[in-house]
Amino acid sequence: MLKNWKHFDFTLMITPILLAGFGVVMVYSASMVLAVVEGSDSNFYLNRQIVFFIVALIGFVITSFLPYQFYQRAMKIIIIACIILLVAVLFLGDTVNNARSWFRLGPFSLQPAEVAKLGLIIYLSAIYSKKQAYLDQFSKGVLPPLIITAVVLGLIVGQPDVGTAAIIFLMACAVIFASGIKWRHLSILVFAGLLLLAFAIPNMVTEERLSRFTGAYQPFNSPDLNGYQLIQSYVAIGVGGLTGEGLGQSIQKLGFLVEGHTDFIMAIIAEELGFVGVAVVLGLMAAIVFRGLYISRQCPDSFGSLLALGISSMVGIQTFINLGSISGILPITGVPLPFVSYGGSSLLFMMIAMGILNNIAMQVNQKDSEREQLAPKAGLFHKKSINSYRGGKA
Repeated sequence: MLKNWKHFDFTLMITPILLAGFGVVMVYSASMVLAVVEGSDSNFYLNRQIVFFIVALIGFVITSFLPYQFYQRAMKIIIIACIILLVAVLFLGDTVNNARSWFRLGPFSLQPAEVAKLGLIIYLSAIYSKKQAYLDQFSKGVLPPLIITAVVLGLIVGQPDVGTAAIIFLMACAVIFASGIKWRHLSILVFAGLLLLAFAIPNMVTEERLSRFTGAYQPFNSPDLNGYQLIQSYVAIGVGGLTGEGLGQSIQKLGFLVEGHTDFIMAIIAEELGFVGVAVVLGLMAAIVFRGLYISRQCPDSFGSLLALGISSMVGIQTFINLGSISGILPITGVPLPFVSYGGSSLLFMMIAMGILNNIAMQVNQKDSEREQLAPKAGLFHKKSINSYRGGKA
């Protein structure tokens, strides 16, 4: 472990830890009043988030040192376990916010959809790297993984959890596109997807989902109902200005902004730390995404390359959807801000994903270091060969 330490990518190692640590502070700031109102100690959510942080940090360290090739060998077990969990939660799970998405494990909960996010990335990366020779054959190389993807998406939509399903769909698209799929096959998939969407939308439309659209795009038409949450988010963001009201000084967390410590934590950050605080958080997120994409390009094997791209896209897409929800660009979907929002499942599997990405980066850096060490020796050998040739010729 100490030998490999120097090969770690310190950007990918330090940045998620900084974000998660910052998240602990902001969760405390955003939730202390809520905890008291609920009849608990003001440190209730803080203490739980610290536990989540420690467990996630352990997962991060373990997966950082576990060779990422392990997941390629275990991809069948991983995807089967994800599907079993998604089926089981529909029958045995607890209902939270009108969605049966959680397993209650004593004082804590597990959200199988968070497991499925990472599990599907691993599966698609492994299967498409294995099928590189068959990607020009739609039925053999392209279609089988899409069936598994459709099953996972269908189970998550059935909870219902449309926000997480949207993230998984976009992540799958990123991995599939990067795998080298032919353009004619891609056009077939786009057409089939649009056709399926046209049939599915009428069955998926409910009053609650329509209210999310009207709340996002016409919030001031119903400021006390559908538009209430978004308007409160606007207030928090607008009040913050450039430098914010100061850490812990949010007014919106005093019962005005619902879910301020979870999905809308960025609005609290904007109110307390202003544009500067938001910019720092987004800068750290961008560092993870772009560094991950760079590692994806540098990785010599297709599995590691697709896996790094999938993990990077997961962070970027989830961040975009969360920010879109709090700003009115997208309907409110209940998607947490990666690393920062309150919650154990999201933080744990995000940090595990970061550990896997770190291991890919470590192996890429290690191979680069070995090539640099061999290069001078190769040059010296070449020079000796030339001198020997010249001496013999003389």
